[in-house]
Amino acid sequence: MTQNQTQAPGSSRPPRIALTTYLQNAKWGIWDARAAVLPATYLEAVVAAGGTPLLLPPIGTDTSVLDLVDGLIVVGGADVDPGNYDAEPHPSTRSQPERDEHDISLTLAALEKGIPLFAICRGAQILNVALGGNLIQHVPDVLPEANYQPAPGVYGEVEFDTRPGSISAQLLGEKASAPVYHHQILDRVAEGLCVTARAADGTVEAVESTQGSWALGVQFHPEQNRSDVRLFEGFIEAARRYRDGELYAERLDPSTEFTATEKSWA
Repeated sequence: MTQNQTQAPGSSRPPRIALTTYLQNAKWGIWDARAAVLPATYLEAVVAAGGTPLLLPPIGTDTSVLDLVDGLIVVGGADVDPGNYDAEPHPSTRSQPERDEHDISLTLAALEKGIPLFAICRGAQILNVALGGNLIQHVPDVLPEANYQPAPGVYGEVEFDTRPGSISAQLLGEKASAPVYHHQILDRVAEGLCVTARAADGTVEAVESTQGSWALGVQFHPEQNRSDVRLFEGFIEAARRYRDGELYAERLDPSTEFTATEKSWA
């Protein structure tokens, strides 16, 4: 039993949710300096769903901090360095290797501990790469018609189908849509993960663990839709159960029929 699970069942304290952050130049007041930052939409979504957010900057990484929390969110941001999956960088790839190391370490530790894990956009890519999968570094190379990054700072919208019996289907139904902003996508899905949502063009929109822990990675940005916090509510509920010492008993069956379009990028 980990330290966070010593809390008595039925505790009234909100689940404590750790979130990864950016470490880069930022401006506030008269200052322009390197800082740990995170868009407030992530924090607002956690609070709206009933959690308490705690920030983990990508410096001084210590995975034992997960013993103090009830869930981990690995957030979006810069591209994953292709060196993590033995590929040469695409001209459009912009990575932050130090942050990759931090996020990969926390992701693997969360999976090992069985702590609920919610990986968003870059986070889903980190999850896949951490377990041995790889990425398509530039969507227009394989899907010229895709519009997943309409303009700088402008979110697109993606519609997708979900796999029956998955977390994605339980929380969102058979079909859903969400804001999206990315130019990289999952290619080879790692062992231990199962695709649980796809767009009509074959893009992987969600993956989940098949190893018996609550772990969901989404390629889209649910934190940008303030009117729909269903995924955050499901994650916070899983964190609440983890806080109270309940084991996650469900195990996704990868053989479940899923008729969404598959795509080979080879």
